[in-house]
Amino acid sequence: MAEIGKGVTAGKLAINVQKRLTRAQEKVLQKLGKADETRDVVFEEMVANFNKQMAEGTKLQKDLKAYLAAVKTMHDASRRLQDCLADMYEPDWFGKEEMDALAEDTDTLWLDYHQSITDKSLQNMDIYLSQFPDIKARIAKRDRKLVDFDSARHHFTSLQKGKKKDEAKIAKAEEDLGRAQKIFEELNVELQDELPALWDRRVGVYVNTFQSLAGHQEKFHKEMSKLSQNLNDIMTKLEEQRQINEGANHSESANVNGKRLFCFLQVKAVHDYAATDGDELELKMGDVVLVLAFDNPDEQDDGWLMGLKESQWFQKKDISAKGVFPENFTQRV
Repeated sequence: MAEIGKGVTAGKLAINVQKRLTRAQEKVLQKLGKADETRDVVFEEMVANFNKQMAEGTKLQKDLKAYLAAVKTMHDASRRLQDCLADMYEPDWFGKEEMDALAEDTDTLWLDYHQSITDKSLQNMDIYLSQFPDIKARIAKRDRKLVDFDSARHHFTSLQKGKKKDEAKIAKAEEDLGRAQKIFEELNVELQDELPALWDRRVGVYVNTFQSLAGHQEKFHKEMSKLSQNLNDIMTKLEEQRQINEGANHSESANVNGKRLFCFLQVKAVHDYAATDGDELELKMGDVVLVLAFDNPDEQDDGWLMGLKESQWFQKKDISAKGVFPENFTQRV
């Protein structure tokens, strides 16, 4: 014989078995039309809404988790691509430091995006759905207590209609009926209040979930667009560097103290230009200038180039003599 669990006495176990047996008998009598069944169409509609609401919320939670898994997969793929590029990117290529910073910023952006959706959307859904199991259990309990109530009422009515009336049994049945009715009505009233309120809250939950998701998507794609543009700019400059250094007539390359000078193109001054600041390059008409990349692309103003006079480079190999100059004072060689 199986051992009775802790806290469950043989008497309680017998009572529970008897309750299940009585409920089963009552349900059979109701189906056969030999006992009245209490029906509440309005409550049944509330329960149908509850089941629909729980199913929709569970599906939304599942799909949010799937979306987060996809974000994680994309993040991993993005990181591998960035690592691959970083491994291939040679130290003397244009924008090496910017490329490293770009990879770090991209990784951080993916991490923040994943965490934001987890904190603001998925956790809200988890909290929302956490209330459903308790309510579902109380609905099931209410249904059982309704069967108990119907059974007690049926038993009391049968005793009253019997030919031989046993007043003691009738009194006991009436007492049981009152107790069953009270237990049922307490549960019923609670659920009658809670279920409509829960049904109405679903709209706010959906609005908050998708507004939050949309806001994080907008921020993520806006920031990612900036990083993508930066990457495109670096690649464009790198290609210009490659093209210039492949053409012997359009570039100069030399080692100076272990450093290599790369210019993008050569221009010739078509007007004299008097420098007005320490970082500017003074030009005389006919000077040939090697155009260089700015150390920090953000410092480049429209219409201005960074360069070094070809004559100074050939004579002194001194890159510190570089400066900025107006592009419209020159023309390409």
